[in-house]
Amino acid sequence: MKKDLPTNSSTKDRILDAALTVFSSKGYHDTRLDEIVNESHTSKGAIYFHFPNKERLFLALVDQFADLLERRVVEAIEQEEKGMARVRVALETSLETFGRYRRPAKLLLIQATGLGTTFEEKRSEVNDRFAYLIQTYLDESVEVGDIEAIDTEVVSVAWLGAIYNVVIRWVNTGEPEPQRIMGTLLPILLKSVGYEQ
Repeated sequence: MKKDLPTNSSTKDRILDAALTVFSSKGYHDTRLDEIVNESHTSKGAIYFHFPNKERLFLALVDQFADLLERRVVEAIEQEEKGMARVRVALETSLETFGRYRRPAKLLLIQATGLGTTFEEKRSEVNDRFAYLIQTYLDESVEVGDIEAIDTEVVSVAWLGAIYNVVIRWVNTGEPEPQRIMGTLLPILLKSVGYEQ
């Protein structure tokens, strides 16, 4: 590996961490790049080297969180056999990840709302990505006979909507607590496809 790659990566990571801190506390519109420069102990040139503008920096944070969430889910289900066990672990891991990374979740779920077409397209892309992930595990569950054949595309979008709305409320208010979400929402989602635990 070349010596300059870790430095660039480290600088980029510092910028993203600083951007997360500033965007989380001030919101997208009230954040100035100078504040991210100060927080990251870099320069405007360093920011522009990695991100052409504030919008792209914000979108990079959305992508970073989506990648983290997907990676954690995929890693969590690796040990599980195909079927509803994977669905359950994927849902548990998603909710746990939103809980552990509340600030980026707030950026993705709340602050990106209403910021314009580019942001809405990015949110839609992320939502589609996770609906497809849910659909994949539901399809596997049908394939192995854990649940009856259903329209997994529609169910995955409905599940995502349910999860999304409960998590938005939790990120905004701190209620309901993650354990309560898991204890209430997960059984309802699983029951909705005819799976009894």
